[in-house]
Amino acid sequence: MSRGSDKFRSIAVIWFTPGKRQAVPALRARYFAANQAGSVSQGLFSLQNRLYRLGVLASLALLAGCGAANTLGHQILGLNTGGSDTSGAVPSVFGYAVADEPQAALVGRDILNRGGNAVDAAAAEGFAQAVTLPSRGGLGGGGACLIKMPNADGKMQPPVMLEFPAGAPAANEGDRPAAVPLLARGLLAMQARYGQLPQSAVIVPAERLAGGAQISQPLESDLQVVGNALLADPQAAAIFAPGGQMLAEGATFQQPDLATTLENLRANGVSGLYAGTSAAQFAQAADAAGGGLTAQDLLDATPKYGMPETTQQNGYAVASLPAATAGTGEALPASASFMTLDKNGGAVICVTSMNNLFGTGRIAPGTGVLLAASPRTNPTPNLAAAMAYTTGSYAFRAAATGTGQNEADEAARIGLANALTGQNEPVPEPGRANIISCPGNVPGGEASCRASAAPDGNGLAIGGR
Repeated sequence: MSRGSDKFRSIAVIWFTPGKRQAVPALRARYFAANQAGSVSQGLFSLQNRLYRLGVLASLALLAGCGAANTLGHQILGLNTGGSDTSGAVPSVFGYAVADEPQAALVGRDILNRGGNAVDAAAAEGFAQAVTLPSRGGLGGGGACLIKMPNADGKMQPPVMLEFPAGAPAANEGDRPAAVPLLARGLLAMQARYGQLPQSAVIVPAERLAGGAQISQPLESDLQVVGNALLADPQAAAIFAPGGQMLAEGATFQQPDLATTLENLRANGVSGLYAGTSAAQFAQAADAAGGGLTAQDLLDATPKYGMPETTQQNGYAVASLPAATAGTGEALPASASFMTLDKNGGAVICVTSMNNLFGTGRIAPGTGVLLAASPRTNPTPNLAAAMAYTTGSYAFRAAATGTGQNEADEAARIGLANALTGQNEPVPEPGRANIISCPGNVPGGEASCRASAAPDGNGLAIGGR
């Protein structure tokens, strides 16, 4: 896998204290310049080495049964050569899973192999990425998705939009004001409406990852950005620097309190965080971290369905999430993305944010949940995603997500245009575009599909047949 010339970008990380905008100084994150779209098999050998170095392939035994690592290792790397399977997963199922954090993409692909649809896989990816990339998509945050799935009669429908932003609480109290967490409620709402697996099936992989996951390159990069400022929080220090020094890529990190929170969600659904005793306990923990949330804030916060913005491009209808508006020179918060495609042409693309890299920089004690920053104290994140489909049958053609703060919208736009035209226009730094493209449309043109995580963005795109 080729790497372009080294460049650097600054990410403004603002943690708020009453009366003060407190910026973490000298924040720089390394990235590489390559931006061209590539097929899922590009750089396969070095990708496989990276996954083995992270211990990701070995961890598949936790996700899919101890006998399945070899078979799933072939499936996730696009090397579906068959062979016996002892995990209960269905071999050679068509589908794609893409995520900014590799372990989350592996979870999404495994859910497709087990008979889940695009929504099941996306919900599982979202919960998994909340564990493995909490800096940009933790349970304390929120996001938005475009969802294209069939109705109850099996007829494919045009995309709908589901918004579940990490919004402001009723009062902006606390010494480090937090947003109302809505990620879990959004993912559960989506899966309850469109999923076909038991809801517990999309949470279990994340719960297990919380018991022990690997620090991936994307998370390590974010940890390097915030540095010791994050370690001022005792709960964060216990997770990311248990020996007093920040963990590096490949190290195992454990989040037992987060595993318990996920277990409660698995057992009780939304009531496991957003109602009754669970909501009261979480609000108390958030208040102890300076977040200023109440149980009523949690109860009142609900995801909302709506219709996305729709345009025409290259003969296809294109649905998009609404663009964010930044003030002059204002840096928008960091974000993360994931997407899925199933054999029926069902597709989901989602973007998440903590309204600030690592949110408030504090974890609600006893919950493992990193709190997102209140939008009253931070600009609105740029949640950029677009999906192209046929106007008659609503068959899937292509999808792109964009991250990279102020360049996220442009990244998604260029990514989708490249997928539709076959061109290779570069995405401006620090933008990153993840893509699934099926020139033959799905269903019907599965053999034409390719997926790409942003080159050297260190995410993962996996799938095929």
